[in-house]
Amino acid sequence: MKTPAISVLLPVYNVEGTIRSAVQSILSQTLADFECIIVDDGSIDATGNIVHDLARTDDRLRVHRTENRGIIAALNTGIEHCSAPLIARMDGDDLCHPRRLELQTAYMEANSEVSVCSSRIAMFPRPEVRGGMWRYQQWLNGMYSHEDIVKNIFVESPFAHPSVVVRRHELLAIGGYREHGWAEDYDLWLRYYLRGGRFAKLSHTVLAWRHSESRLTFADARYSVDNFLRAKAHYLSCQLQGLRRPIYLWGAGKTGSRLLKHLQLAGLEIAAVIDVDPRKIGRVKRGAPVLAQNGLPRPREVFVITAVGLAGARTLIRRHLSEHGYRELQDFICAA
Repeated sequence: MKTPAISVLLPVYNVEGTIRSAVQSILSQTLADFECIIVDDGSIDATGNIVHDLARTDDRLRVHRTENRGIIAALNTGIEHCSAPLIARMDGDDLCHPRRLELQTAYMEANSEVSVCSSRIAMFPRPEVRGGMWRYQQWLNGMYSHEDIVKNIFVESPFAHPSVVVRRHELLAIGGYREHGWAEDYDLWLRYYLRGGRFAKLSHTVLAWRHSESRLTFADARYSVDNFLRAKAHYLSCQLQGLRRPIYLWGAGKTGSRLLKHLQLAGLEIAAVIDVDPRKIGRVKRGAPVLAQNGLPRPREVFVITAVGLAGARTLIRRHLSEHGYRELQDFICAA
């Protein structure tokens, strides 16, 4: 059989109410040269029957049923069955724009240096997308370039997982999906980052990302704030271990304090904490003195991790550090 241009990797579990529309959005693609690998992770509702019925209507749909082992095992099983050089992620409750595969395949074929290609996304149903999720969508859709993505990769996951296309050989080389007790997609992006992978995001909106309280993001402890901080701390430690400069943490509030704990647990020594609150300056946080911002040494003498969760704080801190000669990624990185 001819190798398709792209494989769609679709793990499913108990999505009987949405799987037909999700698969139909794949079958309606303008690029017809694809296969869709559906991994039914031991569904106990009608999902299994639905995907098998759909597969009988189109031989590009290939269903593999496993016992219920969770999303990471389902994803890795799917990778084994993908035959194309490119893999597009998709979930059983989301919808693809008809040109999604066409646009992302063309981009990846024209830009061989890019490892991960995402896109703008639109969360739905729109009336239910409020507060933090609405701000997250705006943040995601405001980053396109590799440079912007890597500057923000420790702030939050920079991609909606079902929106990405990756190269199969690179995904295998990086170890596929791994279980660390935190979000499997964020873990993958951070591993790509540490390996020097190139990122891109299309300006087109090619994925409708369903907002639901039953999503793993809300229902699984691996996606909790504390576990996101553990992931950040682990990979910051991997990046900064051996750095021949003291490491300062900017932020003695709730976010900074929690990250400080996880950085230390990951083996990273924090020499001092910077804060602007006079009530905190002069105190000690987990063995690190809390200093005023004018206590920062000159650029190139220290490396700064910023971790202030207040709205607008990241912009102000970036501006302050840049105006004082600190270079982002070389002398500081934002982690909140």
